[in-house]
Amino acid sequence: MSNSSSIRHFLLLALADTRQLQLLHFCLLLGISLAALLANGLIISAVACGHHLHTPMFFFLLNLALTDLGSICTTVPKAMHNSLWDTRTISYTGCVAQVFFFIFFISAEFSLLTVMSYDRYVSIFKPLHYRTLLGSRACAHIAAAAWASAFLNALLHTANTFALPLCHGNALGQFFCEIPQILKLSCSHSKLREIWLIALSALLYFGCFVFIVFSYVQIFRAVLRIPSEQGRHKAFSTCLPHLAVVSLFVSTGFFANMKPPSMSSPSLDLALSVLYSVVPPALNPLIYSLRNQELKDALGKLISGC
Repeated sequence: MSNSSSIRHFLLLALADTRQLQLLHFCLLLGISLAALLANGLIISAVACGHHLHTPMFFFLLNLALTDLGSICTTVPKAMHNSLWDTRTISYTGCVAQVFFFIFFISAEFSLLTVMSYDRYVSIFKPLHYRTLLGSRACAHIAAAAWASAFLNALLHTANTFALPLCHGNALGQFFCEIPQILKLSCSHSKLREIWLIALSALLYFGCFVFIVFSYVQIFRAVLRIPSEQGRHKAFSTCLPHLAVVSLFVSTGFFANMKPPSMSSPSLDLALSVLYSVVPPALNPLIYSLRNQELKDALGKLISGC
């Protein structure tokens, strides 16, 4: 038996048991993280350098790329280190930092995805008021609110989680520090408070998800009424990538955290956690760049210029 004051480190879930598989996982994580860093870095550079991309949609896309970079840099480097050096440990302070930054970037990403659906809604239903509703100052305030709310959410959950006494050892059933896994180590009835906080956050984000779905139902109904095939193609090219990113992010995260206990197993939990924490940051830039001609042109000019 131990308590949180005596814990100096946690033991993370090993990605593999044999040395060959550990090195294979290291190479796979290295490839995914490099792809995510390169792709998101290119999008940030293209939007920052391309003056014709200084619009609300691409401004929020730049912020989304920053959250993708942050989230993958929070979880993957430690997993790569553990696979390469055949270890499972993470310091107590490192675990606190990992929980805080993971919640921070994930919360900011969901907020930005909600804002981006509002951006597409206004651009189609209120095009004459688009610059008024989403001017540069309004976009800056909206982005600041998204980041600030994510910071407060991460601070609240992290402080509340690590204030709990931990008396069931220090082994976590995940390859990174995750709140549900830490709650399993607690023997205090106070953890119900954190569970209620998680439920409240889930309810708020479910409301955001309903808003996103409602926005896109209205958007697609309006797009299908556009007489011009070129106009429909342009509208779909800006909306479908965002919808694909939302679907990937929400479906994997929801299933990973809301699946029934009877379906839980270490291998399934590990695969799902990789799907919602590692794969989206690498795929999001690809999804956006494949469908958006303006972004593809900007990326082409950036690469050729370099």
